[in-house]
Amino acid sequence: MAIETKPQLVNNLLSKPAASAKSVEDNSNIYEKRVHALQEEVLALQARYQRELQRLEQENRELRQQNILLKQGRQPPQRKLKRSLIDMYSSVLDELSGWDAGEADRLPRVVVVGDQSAGKTSVLEMIAQARIFPRGAGEMCTRAPVKVTLSEGPYHVAQFRDSPREFDLNKESDLAELRREVELRMKNSVRGGRTVSNEVISMSVKGPGLHRMVLVDLPGVISTQTVDMAADTREAIKQMTKQYMDNPNAIILCIQDGSVDAERSNVTDLVAQCDPQGKRTIFVLTKVDLAEENLANPNRIRRILEGKLFPMKALGYYAVVTGRSRKDDSIQSIREYEERYFRSSKLFKDGLVTPSQVTTRNLSLAVADCFWKMVRASVEQQADAFKAMRFNLETEWKNTFPRQRELDRDELFERARAELLDQSAELSSIPAATWEQKLHTALWTLAADRVFDGIYLPAASQEDVARTMAVCQVQYSHSRQLQLRRHPYDIDFNKFNTSVDIKLREWAEGELPGASVRAGRDALREGFLELLKSRGENDTDPIYEPVKRVAVEEALKRHQWEERAQDVLRVLQLNALQDRCVSSRQDWDAAVRLMENALKDKLEATEKKLKELTGPSIKEKWLYWQYSTEEQNRNAEIRAELERLGSNRPKLSYDEVVAVRDNLRRRGIEVENDYIREAWEPVYLKNFLQRAQTRARDCKKSFYLYSQQHGNGKECCEVVMFWRVQQTLRTTANALRQQIGNREAARLDRELRELLDEMAADSEHKKQLLSGRRVELAEELKRVRQVQERLEEFIEALNKEK
Repeated sequence: MAIETKPQLVNNLLSKPAASAKSVEDNSNIYEKRVHALQEEVLALQARYQRELQRLEQENRELRQQNILLKQGRQPPQRKLKRSLIDMYSSVLDELSGWDAGEADRLPRVVVVGDQSAGKTSVLEMIAQARIFPRGAGEMCTRAPVKVTLSEGPYHVAQFRDSPREFDLNKESDLAELRREVELRMKNSVRGGRTVSNEVISMSVKGPGLHRMVLVDLPGVISTQTVDMAADTREAIKQMTKQYMDNPNAIILCIQDGSVDAERSNVTDLVAQCDPQGKRTIFVLTKVDLAEENLANPNRIRRILEGKLFPMKALGYYAVVTGRSRKDDSIQSIREYEERYFRSSKLFKDGLVTPSQVTTRNLSLAVADCFWKMVRASVEQQADAFKAMRFNLETEWKNTFPRQRELDRDELFERARAELLDQSAELSSIPAATWEQKLHTALWTLAADRVFDGIYLPAASQEDVARTMAVCQVQYSHSRQLQLRRHPYDIDFNKFNTSVDIKLREWAEGELPGASVRAGRDALREGFLELLKSRGENDTDPIYEPVKRVAVEEALKRHQWEERAQDVLRVLQLNALQDRCVSSRQDWDAAVRLMENALKDKLEATEKKLKELTGPSIKEKWLYWQYSTEEQNRNAEIRAELERLGSNRPKLSYDEVVAVRDNLRRRGIEVENDYIREAWEPVYLKNFLQRAQTRARDCKKSFYLYSQQHGNGKECCEVVMFWRVQQTLRTTANALRQQIGNREAARLDRELRELLDEMAADSEHKKQLLSGRRVELAEELKRVRQVQERLEEFIEALNKEK
């Protein structure tokens, strides 16, 4: 894009008739802004180019050196990334983050404590030479511990422990993004209604002139909770602060607001309790400029800095100025203001404060010096402690799990994942006959109630009534017995077949395709679980089973059959139901067996219901000392009267109900009509099922007669109905088996892989699935070894630096 020069822009604007002097001036200002922005971009590109050029020159020199060594027949030395001491030490602290081993984590760090709004964060920013923390207007800003690792480097950058991105602290845009990221991490750490969190946010800050140390900024101690805070906020902050200060090697940087009365301090008493001798405490008085303005007696500040006002002792006392309550001030401007203030302050001029006790520059130097002295004095002792801990854990492992490999939680999960995916791949190797058997069983399990209660029973019960009686005339005798006079009735077999045809078609067009898909999912689940069980008995470690079980259950729950499968199944099922001719004796016998099994299962369920309704039998009462309730005794009388009635109707007529009620009333039993109708249903169903079993046994020998009539006979139409259902289920099972082999098994495997990837990223979920002393001991061993190795590496580098 061509950029016009300023004269050209002005001439072009003046040449336009509608252009005014004001518009020319506005466009001229726009031009100036564009030029300024382009100049800044050019300077940034030049700096980036210069850094890249220096890097390439360094690599070129190394390549030349390697070329010389190769010509001389020597191997060039392996390039090894050299880490700074403070980075090595910080990585050890990161390993110990969240350590739950009591006395194990006693490594030094600088703990920044103070009352809320006392200036803790401002002091830390002055030491880091960048405004890296978010600001709040009088409200709590620090809601979680923030560990900041300071080290010297050529560029002033910041980086989070778990992120590769570097924030350029010389750019205001990067600073703003860094503050937003810190604020976001703090908000994420206090979910669930909490106000503060123990979750540590780790970052490193590098820059020219920074002193090497590790600082932990803690939430400010509060004296009063507001209504928007959790109920335990004050106590949680106090306990967190004490936990960090109780470390005997921690350096306590106690921040006190100099602009408020000393009597209002909450933190000095805590510090005095944790470090009564003051051997590791550094006291910092902030906002000294405001204190000098507000105090009529400057000797009060002198007494504070001499350690004579607060009931606590310290290694040193420092006075600092961290700004003029302007959040937009740069660190450089604050530092200049601080130095200018102390040069002109009466405290300094009158000799009330020594020069070494003022400015954040001196404070930073003193804290870093104290930090490294503490590190050198304690790090070898901590390394020996971890060495002893490692020996104890390894001994426990050898004694408790002598034949097991030391696999931590992540390694166990990966092995469980590999085994599960191998087993998932074996789904395709299951024989077709096995799949069809599983599918047929699952289909009948889902369809049995619908076939029996919705199709067979309504059609057959009407036919059963027609076969036995048409008209019942009820007469009463003096002996209170019902006399039934039965009359012959012509049987209409077409009525049964017509009813079956209608109901079967409605079933196939409506719920059968959806039920078939559910049966397919059940069979797929059963096949997968059986595969896991067969492999799990011999070839797998039992500790993997929770992972595999949960993964399979969740994958099967998420797995959805293809949408078009139901349409395909519906067409196949409707076509299968059209066939009404049983072609072989084998199919006839299979249909009879299906009918007999269905009748047997239904009869057992009905007898169980009758037993619950009427209570234990006389034999059970005598042999097992069982008793009937009053309601069960009444139901038993109703049942006996209904069986004497002998009616074959699915529903009792009003006259029959009245007759049963009157007969019971004569024996002193008062019942309502609804109780009689409720008891009649299982009584009728039991009688019907027993007669249907008799017809099924008779139909076993009727295939020859049926075949002679070429399927047009009326005999054993119930067997033909069950054959049609069975043939439909077979066709459906075959179609579902093909869908599993062609599509569904592969889709399930893909979904299982995606689920395992999600589980691998969820450490809390893995912790729930893989637990027990074996896992915990392996985890502790891994962590102790890592900490010990990093400590030894750090000690070696520390000794070399001496």
